[in-house]
Amino acid sequence: MYFTDRGLEELAARRGGEQVTLAWLADQLQAFVDQHPDFEVPVERLATWLARGGTDDVDDDLD
Repeated sequence: MYFTDRGLEELAARRGGEQVTLAWLADQLQAFVDQHPDFEVPVERLATWLARGGTDDVDDDLD
């Protein structure tokens, strides 16, 4: 088990029944980065990964 699994398990336990929009998630991630700028790169990588449907493929149509 990775250390981050505990945070993910807490998230699922506390908020797992809620439905959220991707816009809400993006706002929350931005607020987190605003408070913790050292995490900007990993949050950006996560957001990009999620935007691409869980792949690392680059979509050339967005350029």
